[in-house]
Amino acid sequence: MDELSASWKRVWEGLGTVAEDSVLLSNLEARYSEPWRKYHTLQHLNECIAVFASVAHLAARPAEVEAALWFHDAVYELRAGDNEEQSACWAKGALLAAGVNSEAAERTARLVLATKHTAVPTLPDEQLLVDIDLSILGAPVARFQEYEEQVRAEYSFVPDPTFKVKRSEILHSFLARPRIFSTEYFHAKLEASARSNLARSLAAIAA
Repeated sequence: MDELSASWKRVWEGLGTVAEDSVLLSNLEARYSEPWRKYHTLQHLNECIAVFASVAHLAARPAEVEAALWFHDAVYELRAGDNEEQSACWAKGALLAAGVNSEAAERTARLVLATKHTAVPTLPDEQLLVDIDLSILGAPVARFQEYEEQVRAEYSFVPDPTFKVKRSEILHSFLARPRIFSTEYFHAKLEASARSNLARSLAAIAA
């Protein structure tokens, strides 16, 4: 059983149902395989699930965090501004349809919304989820460079001068935070490498 299949099974067992909807799984995998995606793909989902597997013990409600990972980029339209809202709505509806209790479905939807990255998360499971999503920032240099290239390819329709300005704003916003990673685990493990990666990327944009 591959990592994603194992994760899918674990999610539903953890949420107290054996639904394991194969149609839903296929639909999610199809979304993450959309041709315009270059970073927000099954590779990203796989990486998030792999990271989660190593830190699941840190979650208060691990099944909800893992479910939120599956849905956090389920809707990813490049020119849309409500991808996370649409993804959260899908997550909540899918969980309710599978018989998951409404409180768990609502918490999972709120976790998905936390990945908008517009505010520093405050709840422990939100912090863990967001740190997992942002763990690419502290990746080894080669993988981080690949990530940067994937993001540029994903937004290939944006003119280079505009992309550089917008990308610089995003990277500067992370560097300006007192901490990029909220949890002690990820702060200790990835903070230094993330800041180094971001500074190097900004220097390349400015060159």
